[in-house]
Amino acid sequence: MPAPLRIAVVTETHPPEVNGVAMTVQRLIHGMRGRGHRITVVRPRQQRRETPLADEWLVGGLPLPGYPGLRFGLPASGYLHRGWSIQRPDAVHVVTEGPLGWSAIQAARKLGIPISSGYHTNFDRYSRHYGAGVLKPAIARWLRHFHRSADATLVPTPELAGALGDQGIPGVRVVGRGVDTELYSPMRRDASLRARWGVAPDGLAVLYVGRLAPEKNLSLVEASFRHINAAMPNARMVWVGDGPARNSLARAHPDHHFAGARYGADLATHYASADLFLFPSLTETFGNVTVEAMASGLTVAAYNCAAAALLIRNGENGATVPEGDEAGFIAAAVRLAQDAELRATLGEAARRSVLPLAWEAVVADFEASLRETISRRASTKE
Repeated sequence: MPAPLRIAVVTETHPPEVNGVAMTVQRLIHGMRGRGHRITVVRPRQQRRETPLADEWLVGGLPLPGYPGLRFGLPASGYLHRGWSIQRPDAVHVVTEGPLGWSAIQAARKLGIPISSGYHTNFDRYSRHYGAGVLKPAIARWLRHFHRSADATLVPTPELAGALGDQGIPGVRVVGRGVDTELYSPMRRDASLRARWGVAPDGLAVLYVGRLAPEKNLSLVEASFRHINAAMPNARMVWVGDGPARNSLARAHPDHHFAGARYGADLATHYASADLFLFPSLTETFGNVTVEAMASGLTVAAYNCAAAALLIRNGENGATVPEGDEAGFIAAAVRLAQDAELRATLGEAARRSVLPLAWEAVVADFEASLRETISRRASTKE
């Protein structure tokens, strides 16, 4: 049996922060520890007087512009170099491409430690949504430079692997995403919650889950629901999540229900209690919410990219439309809203299609990728 590994995971986002990257990293860390590996987490201090847990190294951080609930880590190459010189990991896995992540790559390279990186966020696509579209080429160059500096880059889909490989990024490997199908389940449907949303017994609850932020293409959720509501006056729009767009959305739509951020079983109940899930984002590398909705037995309407392209077969277990086809997205959303029988059929098929996506298999792939990176680096020294 292979010896347990010592892995340093460097991340600028971590629970209790709420986003798909933080959740994925937490699952991988817990899974690796459950397999007997020693994982040290390097992350920014989230509170001024925060005390690190066992196997945590905390560094300084600052709020991320546009995301006040998130922080980026300050450079810490000297601190990491000293620490890893004394307590050398078998590999360093860098989750995020900020100053802390880059300083981790520099420290690991100086010490000859194998490095893998994770490509979780299309920051170059985000730029235009925050008035910085002119920076998109520079951000894209930075991301290429960052991941070319690692020995391997882990991505969630074959589509993204092909795109990064075409950019000359070495060692690209697909490590997918899992879903907890016991947590996210149609069995959590709750009539009392639907009543609190203001949904009539024969009404339709349309759901969005995710950050309420410009890069999520929320205007298409709004437009889709307007068309749905025109055809079905008893429909109700439910928004789950928080972010910089929440206040403006709430002012524009006082008749919508804003549930705020939800977690764990409460979040799973919100999924299962809805009837239709709209997710028109074009900036995702994956989109965990898509899989969570499918596991909850919801019919998903999405663009044919990221997780939806990988998992949804249009007309069989959900609905997808070509990227950027807004009219097609709205038409698909209205069609699903008006056809309860079709939604039930697609929702059941969606649930069945994601049952095999256990996190245990994803963690095993993650471990295998780390061992491969370590082995490849060792072979170049011989």
